[in-house]
Amino acid sequence: MPIDLVVLGLGYVGLPLAKEAVASGLNVVGFDAYKSVVEGLNSGQSHVDDLADSDVVGMTSSGFRATSDIEDVRGASAFVICVPTPLSAEGGPDLTAVIAATETIAAVIEPGMLVVLESTTYPGTTEEVVRPILERGGLRAGIDFYLAFSPERIDPGNAKYGMRNTPKVVGGIDAASTERAADLYGRFVDTVVRASGTREAETSKLLENTYRHVNIALVNEMAKFCNDLGIDFWDVISLAKTKPFGFQAFYPGPGVGGHCIPIDPNYLSHRVKSELGYSFRFVELAQEINATMPAYIVQRSQDLLNDEGKALKGARVLLLGVTYKPDIADQRESPARPLAEALVAKGADLSYHDPHVEHWSVAGGTLDRVVDIDDAIADADLVILIQNHDSYSPDVFADAANIFFDTRGVTSSTGPSHRL
Repeated sequence: MPIDLVVLGLGYVGLPLAKEAVASGLNVVGFDAYKSVVEGLNSGQSHVDDLADSDVVGMTSSGFRATSDIEDVRGASAFVICVPTPLSAEGGPDLTAVIAATETIAAVIEPGMLVVLESTTYPGTTEEVVRPILERGGLRAGIDFYLAFSPERIDPGNAKYGMRNTPKVVGGIDAASTERAADLYGRFVDTVVRASGTREAETSKLLENTYRHVNIALVNEMAKFCNDLGIDFWDVISLAKTKPFGFQAFYPGPGVGGHCIPIDPNYLSHRVKSELGYSFRFVELAQEINATMPAYIVQRSQDLLNDEGKALKGARVLLLGVTYKPDIADQRESPARPLAEALVAKGADLSYHDPHVEHWSVAGGTLDRVVDIDDAIADADLVILIQNHDSYSPDVFADAANIFFDTRGVTSSTGPSHRL
């Protein structure tokens, strides 16, 4: 049976994409360099939050299969690259996985095939990095095969918006490539939005996350001086968002986490500086502000303990929620990690609870999740709520704690907790 689509990279982006494509009747093969991922998927085991084992079993029952063998993807009609692009030491994206995936495709590319890059990166990557590799064998993009970029918009844990009902931006190196990519995604995504080209599509993803990054930095900085001025900033936000136009609510917190907001804006900043020779000052300032939040939480914690005649050194500190967002197990770039490391460096006796994380590697060691959360709260000198999972009851926890520090603004303003 002909292969309609090969998804390279079967993580938080690639696997949900493959699921929707399979559900729409496409013959899909997943390609991943990690054999443990391939073996797990082929045996019906999911390794991402948004898909249960039953989802993977359903995929395999419908013909999906995963592989690490290049011979298994020959003759496919389309390839979509969904591999990670972590931040490099220079501040731009590490394209190692993108290059490896592109070279895999280059080894089997044939006339008429479509190649789409989804991995987040700087403007120009599709044409300056991916295209030359694919053309090494003599075939030419836009003439012999189609090439496009489509930014991934997966939001892990989002129950309302997933792959199918989130509009899909596509931009090709030419009009024909755009239409070919739009036709592919149109088979399993409700709305396809065409971009002028690959650079516009690449930049749109960076704008989306830079917008969030800058606005989170704004409210984080306001939260600091509102605390010093004795102003309830959470009430300020609730008042401002009653305006039906001209305002979108963003919320302060212990820092920013995940695979997008702390990383993606840096790609654009790095590109501006390397290509144009000047700084993207909004991004750099936002990064500076957001990066200070874990240290600010530590300072506030120290002050709260001091007010009770206790020192941070030797204090029993319990962290609640160590993932980067609620109700998932994903810990990528979670602010809980630098916060925990700073607390340990100051001599705190650290423990944690998270319903989604049984063991947590932090500060050079591995912590086991506390067995009884109620006992742990009662025993701690200070409890810090970092992530408010649905299973938590913040006001109940605050009543039971000696000192409760709420960094998410979810406890009652008239209760005993201290809010960021």
